[in-house]
Amino acid sequence: MALPKVAVVGYPNVGKSTLVNRLAGGRETVVHEDAGVTRDRKELEADWNGRRFLLIDTGGVDSEDGHALATEVQAQARRAIAESDLAVLVVDARTGIRPGDDELARELQRAPLPVLVAANKVDGASLIPQAAEFIGLGLGEPVPVSATQGLGTGDLLDAIVAGLGEERPEGPDPDDGMVRLAVIGRPNVGKSSLVNRFLGEERVIVSDLAGTTRDAIDTRLEFDGRAVLLVDTAGLRRRTKVAGTVDYYAQLRSEQAAERAHVALVVCDASEGITSEDFRIAELAMTTGCATVMVLNKWDIGQTDIDDARARVQTKLRLRPRVLSASALTGRSTRRLLEESIRLADRAAERIPTSELNRFLSDLLAKRDPPAVRGRRLRMYYMTQYETRPPRFAIQVSDRSRIVRDYAFFLENRLRERFALEGVPLVIDYRGRDDGPRRSGGRASD
Repeated sequence: MALPKVAVVGYPNVGKSTLVNRLAGGRETVVHEDAGVTRDRKELEADWNGRRFLLIDTGGVDSEDGHALATEVQAQARRAIAESDLAVLVVDARTGIRPGDDELARELQRAPLPVLVAANKVDGASLIPQAAEFIGLGLGEPVPVSATQGLGTGDLLDAIVAGLGEERPEGPDPDDGMVRLAVIGRPNVGKSSLVNRFLGEERVIVSDLAGTTRDAIDTRLEFDGRAVLLVDTAGLRRRTKVAGTVDYYAQLRSEQAAERAHVALVVCDASEGITSEDFRIAELAMTTGCATVMVLNKWDIGQTDIDDARARVQTKLRLRPRVLSASALTGRSTRRLLEESIRLADRAAERIPTSELNRFLSDLLAKRDPPAVRGRRLRMYYMTQYETRPPRFAIQVSDRSRIVRDYAFFLENRLRERFALEGVPLVIDYRGRDDGPRRSGGRASD
């Protein structure tokens, strides 16, 4: 069964993201002293005394801010309320009731769900009486908390669990067999538009302004009977350009999204072709151990030669990922992207039988023997796979010192072709009879 959802809402800069991080027991959302850092709604799983639920972090709601981006942020927060089972209104105990708090409280009073008030920034016992003022919002007695210190968060979690009511019967684990798919790339290449197209709704904010997305936004969907976790990410730049800023922390989240993904869709702008920055991002995904697909988005307006792009990718990227064209605007080929992502995730999780690997090794040696080194030729005895995600193989050889880098690349590329592993990182250990393994593949630095 789907986990119940708890929307965390409030005026800008009252500490919603810090509180969500505290309640979820991690540091998953971007937090900064600047107001308006959170824009999209982000879901995090929480567990309290064995009760699991989803916390939805939202952007600040300020009805007086009529800027187009602020309006969309507010719309996302209201959608979170509409799809949730309970709402937590976060207020700043140090400032008292502000007009924005009052307006949002009236809106929540009309919503058909229970509402709790969390009076945040109560960083010491002496400040607890200040929380009493928020009884005036008409949403019941507030819970004084400190997101930074952790004070009162246990009481708030108790109230959340009580407000959710009886636990629903356990069904199949919704995460069983789930494919984690990260959508990464440079700023403004259409990542959020692509995610929205996958979902069939405006789930994340899209703007012509580069850098709109500031966090890794997890969203679940079902595709052809398979559970998929989509992760929309902030645009990746070279980190030295943004160190110490909000974008710097957003970029860290994007890199971490690739680390926990099974597959990364590296989105490029078809009107510009595949750039050196796109290649750098693809290599970043490769080093995290996730499979990769290169996506030429905006194909409806692009002029890129697809054959030339594929040839460049084959030359520059060791994983030799597939290059697919798509258009988030028109929906062209977006279904194929999900199909390819699931296929790659499954291939990376499969174990190839040892008999097939040894047949592959025999065919390879019949086609091309390893070159002689110091007058003696390397002998390969057998091959087996001992790990998945990423696939790891071991080859028993006569003498590791006779392994030639070019032949190792040749073997790796033929292995990809034989077992449809293009775009999947591979690790190949060459094991001599009397010494430890020598590794090939898996990382750009090998």
